[in-house]
Order: sequence, then C-alpha cells, then structure tokens
Amino acid sequence: MPVPMRRLIVALTLCCALLGGTTACGGGGSGQDTAAVVQAAATPTPTTSAEKQKFAKTRFVANAGLAAGATYQWIVKPWKAGKFKKGAKGRRVALVKAGLAGAFAYNRLKAATRNAQGDPTLSKALAPLAAGIEALKDLPAKLRKGDSTDAVANSFDDVINKVKAAGKSAGAEVKDQVPSASQLSGG
Repeated sequence: MPVPMRRLIVALTLCCALLGGTTACGGGGSGQDTAAVVQAAATPTPTTSAEKQKFAKTRFVANAGLAAGATYQWIVKPWKAGKFKKGAKGRRVALVKAGLAGAFAYNRLKAATRNAQGDPTLSKALAPLAAGIEALKDLPAKLRKGDSTDAVANSFDDVINKVKAAGKSAGAEVKDQVPSASQLSGG
C-alpha cells in the first residue's frame, strides 16, 4: 500500500508545480487585460423591463405577505381574542409581541412599496395607500405601551387589507406568511 500513496503525493506535487508555472507565465500581455476581463465578468448583466416587473411583483408579494402574516398573527388575532384589554392574562407579552410585529409590518410594507415602484400597474394601485402606510410608523410604540390598542390594531388591519386589495387588482395576490420569531426580532 505505500507505493500508491507515494505516487499520489508525487502526482499532486507535479500538478501543483504545473499549475503554478502556467499561471506565472500568463499570456505575456499587460495586467490591464486581465483586470478588464475580471471587471467584465463581475459586472451583472442588465435585466429586461419584463424581468424587472416580474421580480418587482414577486418581491412585493413576499414583503406584503410577511407584513400581513405578522399583523394577523400578533396584532389582529390577539386583539380579537381580547388580549389587549386591561386585566387580560398575558396582556404585557401580547403587547410587546404586537409592538414588534407592528414595527416589522411597517418595515415590510415600506419595502413592498419600494418593490411596487418597479411595476407600473402595481405602483398606481399602491399610490393612494402611501399615506396610510406612513401613518403606521408611530403605532408600534403605542401598541407596546398599551395606548388605544383597539384603534391601533384596527389601523393595521385596514392598511393590510387595502394593500392586499391593491395587489390583487394589479395581478399580484398577497397571501399571509407568518414570519419566524428571528425574522420578527431581526426586522
């Protein structure tokens, strides 16, 4: 068995020496040619406008779906179950989760709005909702504190439903996707 191991080591050494020799004796041209080739290979190819629109809708659906899922799971569902009312069992935990979910939903709705700008139909459908989405900015803090939870939860629910309707009218149906706890806390 020692003979094949020796042959393997010799073959490996020979291959490394040949590889090193060929790279050291490049094409004899200047280093600028190599840099141009590397730069050209690293430059991404532009996508067509149809691909941009397709990806815009896909990204919009993903971001809006995450916002809708977080809103339903941690804001609307506990609100309807009465967990935000004073004296309810687990109220403080429910409010903290709702505040995190609200901040996450706001973040994903802003991302969905940016994604929608890549598709003309979608951007027209979402244009009237920009003010409503922006109005959600301060609501997560109110949820965490327990201030006017009914109005806050209703606001989130209304905006999410309007975003879903706008997406559906533009051909990008949004379905709820509940984010994981790490996504929720990571933003």
